[in-house]
Amino acid sequence: MRTVFTIQGLLFFLLLVGLAACSSSDQQTSDPAQAADPTYTRQRIVVSDSLHRGRILDRYDSVLVDTRPQFLLKLPRRLLDTLALGQLLGWDSVTVRQRLADALPYGLASTGYPIQFRLTAKEAARVRRDSSATVLQKLVLTERRQRVYTTSAGAPVLGYLGAEAQAFYRQAKRTRRGRFYRLRNGGVETYYNGLLNGHWGYLHPLMDAQGNQHGAWAKDTVFQQGQDLHLTIDAKLQAYAEKLLGGRKGYLVALDPRTGEILAYVSAPVYPASTITAPDQAGVRTQLLQDADMPLLNRPAMLANPPGSVFKLVNAAAALQLGAILPTTGFRCDQSLVRCVHHHPQANSLTMGLKYSCNPYFYQAMQQLINRVPDSLAQDSAAARHVNLALWRRYVRSFGLDSVLGADVAREAPGFLPTPAYYDKARGTNKWTYRSIYSLSIGQGEINLTGLQMANMAAIVANRGWYYPPHLVRSVGNSGPLPRFTQKHHTLIDSANFAALLPGMVAVLQRGGTAEASSLADVGITVAGKTGTVQNDEGDDHAAFVGFAPADNPKIAVAVYLENAGFGATAAAPCAVLVMEKYLRGSIAPKRKRWERRMQSRARDGY
Repeated sequence: MRTVFTIQGLLFFLLLVGLAACSSSDQQTSDPAQAADPTYTRQRIVVSDSLHRGRILDRYDSVLVDTRPQFLLKLPRRLLDTLALGQLLGWDSVTVRQRLADALPYGLASTGYPIQFRLTAKEAARVRRDSSATVLQKLVLTERRQRVYTTSAGAPVLGYLGAEAQAFYRQAKRTRRGRFYRLRNGGVETYYNGLLNGHWGYLHPLMDAQGNQHGAWAKDTVFQQGQDLHLTIDAKLQAYAEKLLGGRKGYLVALDPRTGEILAYVSAPVYPASTITAPDQAGVRTQLLQDADMPLLNRPAMLANPPGSVFKLVNAAAALQLGAILPTTGFRCDQSLVRCVHHHPQANSLTMGLKYSCNPYFYQAMQQLINRVPDSLAQDSAAARHVNLALWRRYVRSFGLDSVLGADVAREAPGFLPTPAYYDKARGTNKWTYRSIYSLSIGQGEINLTGLQMANMAAIVANRGWYYPPHLVRSVGNSGPLPRFTQKHHTLIDSANFAALLPGMVAVLQRGGTAEASSLADVGITVAGKTGTVQNDEGDDHAAFVGFAPADNPKIAVAVYLENAGFGATAAAPCAVLVMEKYLRGSIAPKRKRWERRMQSRARDGY
């Protein structure tokens, strides 16, 4: 028995040795560093080249942001002689006081607080030449490379480099409104940071004492220069649109419906693009953080609001698709159902309903949709309403609503479309009736859309049912946009039902329509649009407008939303058509110069 045990033990021992040898062999071949002679050394070699951050250009290749030398003048406030400083730099007393106010984070800043001013090359030359005077000997002039903005427009689009915004982050943390910076609107600078920045190339050789290479201890990386971003934005159109909105609260989004390229993207109140990172704008940043109108909020992407009557376009398309109405369907303007603010003739067709924006018309159109009772649910009208609302939501959601569109902006909000379950919970019963949800028919109540979704909705109608996701970058280097922006999306609505909306949208800007004063017929441009006035229980109503032009071959779609501005026809529509005319013609006809001046005056005064 002992002999048998010994032989079995020996066999078992040899088996273990063999397995260990196999395992050791596998490990050696899989890790060259472990297999290497101890005299080999790991090296990391940087591929020799200079790394430059890419530029940001508009759609016509005008440089908007670049890394360039910047001159900074630093001095302690307690030694500041404003008269001598003004004489040195060629600034008058008003300019000195304003620059000082902009640079200080708050008016009662410590006298020891260091002040920095950005200087032009000419001003820097004067400092080098004349600052030997005793009173100015404490000045420190430095030159550094930093992101420089060649335009003041497009702040929410261009954004900022996070490394250069640290002073702003610290200010935001110290203010009550710092919570708004959880939104972090870094624009394309942040969204495309890795592509703009590029990356170094590294080699990882194993070297012996004689300088001979023996394989690599890690995977080599290829040098990638920072890529330029070619935006979809038209810089001149962007600047023009910002002058129309200025200090008012709201947004304007204009895009090319054929491609989804965003032509202008305004979030108002507007502020200069360089403000967030400029070392001498601490006081301006403090004002932005404390402003009750929240200029730092990226409204087109982050703020979802009830769309008002512009949503009647979506409801009409869904009602046509589901057979609730026909283009020839008419309804009586029954004020007992819902108030209609427009005095107009009878809406005997969908075209007339859109032209006059008749609330009772769309109340009854959606009532037809929600209250339909199929034969299978003939005994349960509540269940039928649940089914019909869910079906309505499915078709409406195909417009890209109640979900993010995937635009290249940070933290895009999805908006909201109510579900049957939502109303069951909100009403405390599943026996709710159409009367309790009718506000959906006029774009009020629980519906919320972002500015990007509103502009995309106009593009969908312009395209008769399809869209490309809205985006701000048309090319990264020479490689085109991100792949997802070249994928076409289709709604669940037939193109014929979108075509049925067009006569009514054109009629909106013709005689008797809600926005007849905004017609561009005098310059040969037919605009298709829809006005909206959004009821607001906390103040003046909000004004909205969506539309596109030319109506028969759309090249631009625009959405405008102005908070507390009143009627969409008188506040939002003029802004939209001025942007359309500026883009399509390059100038504004004399007939509308008065409009232009009025809009820009309101923008300056912020009302």
